[in-house]
Amino acid sequence: MQRKVRLKNLLNNETYSALALAAATVAALVWANIGSSYESVWSTEFGFTTGSFTFQLPLSEWVDEGLMALFFFMVGLDVRRELTLGELRTKERAILPVVAALGGLAAPALIFLLVTWGEGYSTAWGSVISTDTAFALGMLALIGPRNAPRLKVFLLALAVVDDIGALSVIAVFYTDDLNIWALALGILGLAGVWALQKLNVWRVMPYAVLGIYTWACFYASGVHATLAGVLIALIMPVYPPRRRDVVLASRMFQLFRQAPQPDMARSVRAVVSYSVPLNQRLSAVLPPYVNYIVVPLFALANAGVALTPDALGSAFTSKLTWGVVLGLVVGKAVGITAAAACVLKLVPSSRLPGLDLPRIAGAAALSGMGFTISLLVVGLAIDDGAVADQARVGVLLASVVALLCAWVVFRAGERFRPLPPPAGMHLDREVDPETDHIRGDLQAPATLVVYAAMNLAYRHDTAEALSQVRRVMGDRVRMVLRHHTTSEAARTAALALEAAGAQGRFWEMHDELTRIRPEIDNDLVSAAAERVGLDVAKFEERINRQIDRGRVDDDNLDLEEAEAGSAPIVYINGTRFDGPLNSLAMASGVRRALDTQPA
Repeated sequence: MQRKVRLKNLLNNETYSALALAAATVAALVWANIGSSYESVWSTEFGFTTGSFTFQLPLSEWVDEGLMALFFFMVGLDVRRELTLGELRTKERAILPVVAALGGLAAPALIFLLVTWGEGYSTAWGSVISTDTAFALGMLALIGPRNAPRLKVFLLALAVVDDIGALSVIAVFYTDDLNIWALALGILGLAGVWALQKLNVWRVMPYAVLGIYTWACFYASGVHATLAGVLIALIMPVYPPRRRDVVLASRMFQLFRQAPQPDMARSVRAVVSYSVPLNQRLSAVLPPYVNYIVVPLFALANAGVALTPDALGSAFTSKLTWGVVLGLVVGKAVGITAAAACVLKLVPSSRLPGLDLPRIAGAAALSGMGFTISLLVVGLAIDDGAVADQARVGVLLASVVALLCAWVVFRAGERFRPLPPPAGMHLDREVDPETDHIRGDLQAPATLVVYAAMNLAYRHDTAEALSQVRRVMGDRVRMVLRHHTTSEAARTAALALEAAGAQGRFWEMHDELTRIRPEIDNDLVSAAAERVGLDVAKFEERINRQIDRGRVDDDNLDLEEAEAGSAPIVYINGTRFDGPLNSLAMASGVRRALDTQPA
């Protein structure tokens, strides 16, 4: 079991998947320069014949339009999940990455067109607008700051918006000879997928069958077939796990435990699968296959450029090559950084720890690693093989230069504008009376911020100690509670607290939950809500829709790089309290903080 866990962690490591892509790129370059087998292999046709019907494609096209449909399907799953449950579902969380991504789409295209003006390469402008998410996230883990967890969330959300823009460009600008009838049949396939999710079909096979049919129709229509993968993913069901499904799975497992039988084991597996929405299930299964097979195969098929002196000479004197390099490296860095700077200046709520301009500038430079979609668009936009190779050299060179620029920007940021070290020793986010849950006098000279899960240790011991500190210190101390969810039960309690807070009863709900001794679940919090006098229907609906999930996750991010286990973490006037969490020690800590304040 431990070996399987280690293997799963390895396969889901973003740095390793980026290195696999880099290795495939190097292999393609070596292969393309040691004989003529590279072109002959990828131009070999494969297919099948049924009666008088024959369907054959070159091997490279099977990769570009067949296997890459899985890549774009995974992108579509990410887009749908981010729009429904993630960073892009609320205006407050989405504004910074969305505006930054728009700047990162417009500036590269403009620079490319300016550099290549009059050269006949204008159709290739789409090659400079996209970021390779796998490369960017993998390299961020390798060279990025260790104490800025929100930077990864920002880059992922930015890449999702970036992908939406790039895929829209492919659909609109790189479709020739449109076959309306085939496209209509493809749309019929999409309608079938929509019908499946409306009928609550949860098994994968019906979607897979319709997906293959829809892909074939899109290919026949002249629209790039990978777009079928995106559109199918956008229709797939995504929602927070439903309470009734989880309860059913728990009940089935209980029956299996009482009488372990093969048929009951199958039923348990089916019910557990049913309780996890299809989007989330596929998002957990697909990445290793896409990151270690599909994308490296794409690089192997498309990154092979002949690096002869003549070819390199042509590339380095070509405006096309430098249009790609400057578009990706300069355009991405300038467009994203400038757009983000405007948001940070005009929207104060977008300023979060670890998301300052130096760190965003590093992520912007890293976004110049276009690679996957850039190479795909080069193949769509340029028919001349020699000219396309010039653009490919630009894509490869831009990826290397962007990585070096990002490393320089991150190191410069650490030197001249370092983030507060060490992680977790000082309060990252100031108390905000508008959003934080505060108990006590708002003007109290001492502030006690607690990050805690509503586990038994907190409810039984720490909450009582905090209550005693408040009684002893009176109006001299105010208390702020933030969430630190370390389990599903803790997340349920956190969502319950926020749902009660929406009805103005946060602290009443807090006190009621501290009286509960069993592990908290949905039934217990609903009963507590009734005792507190809440509108239980609205309370339960808010929890089931996970409206406050972003708030809970944001609190968790504050401690992502800190040494935080399941025990509560307490800050007194912004400094982490290093002592036993009993009333005597914490009251003494508050007094010391008051004594050291300037008169």
